[in-house]
Amino acid sequence: MTRTNDVSKTAVVMGATSGIGREVAAQLASQGYRVGITGRREALLEELARSAPQRYETAAFDIAQPDACDRLAALTGSLGSPELIVFCSGTGDLNDGLDYRIEEATNRVNVDGFTRTVDWCYRYFECRGGGCLAAVTSVMGLRGSRTAPSYAASKAYQINYLESLRQKACRQKLPIRVVDIRPGSVRTAMMKGEGHFWIASPQRAAQCICRAVRKGRSVQYVTPRWRWIGLALKIIPRSLYRRM
Repeated sequence: MTRTNDVSKTAVVMGATSGIGREVAAQLASQGYRVGITGRREALLEELARSAPQRYETAAFDIAQPDACDRLAALTGSLGSPELIVFCSGTGDLNDGLDYRIEEATNRVNVDGFTRTVDWCYRYFECRGGGCLAAVTSVMGLRGSRTAPSYAASKAYQINYLESLRQKACRQKLPIRVVDIRPGSVRTAMMKGEGHFWIASPQRAAQCICRAVRKGRSVQYVTPRWRWIGLALKIIPRSLYRRM
């Protein structure tokens, strides 16, 4: 674990080894945050930390493992009292042949790992008296997908789970903000298949996420014009959508 000097703003980015998570961590660090970064690949975390040693603290762990919350608690404790946690961990693959091994791996991370760590984050903010939890879901969570069933279904689960936490915070009258980040096409290793459009860079996606957090948004499409795709997906009749 890398030790850093204290600064006024602190955050945790889960899934910071590559793609959107890495760029979110880098942008928060450039904005003056001391950032705790997590992920499975320790070498990539250390590589990012070396770019600004005074800004990062690393903790390598897998959110799908039972000790994930203990590792997360240790990281937040060493940072002090982070006011922001950004969940960028996730996995998924095309699975037109319904290979259960792919579905199981996706659900282990996107459902079990997500629930375990997001629940911990909410309870942490309850004890802290407030904070902001932002989590990356997907536009694909708005409808089913014949080519990636578990990915779309797990993202739908995440979208509804975050809404449940938002409702819970409101009922408890707690200043806990829960931000649902819904990317469309982002140029990362997870982008599969063909025919993508409106493709954003990870840097552009991270800018949208940081802006959404700063402005107190509840739902943010990445990039913003993907909200029109989201609206279209919601209103397409089932009889038409099943033939797509």
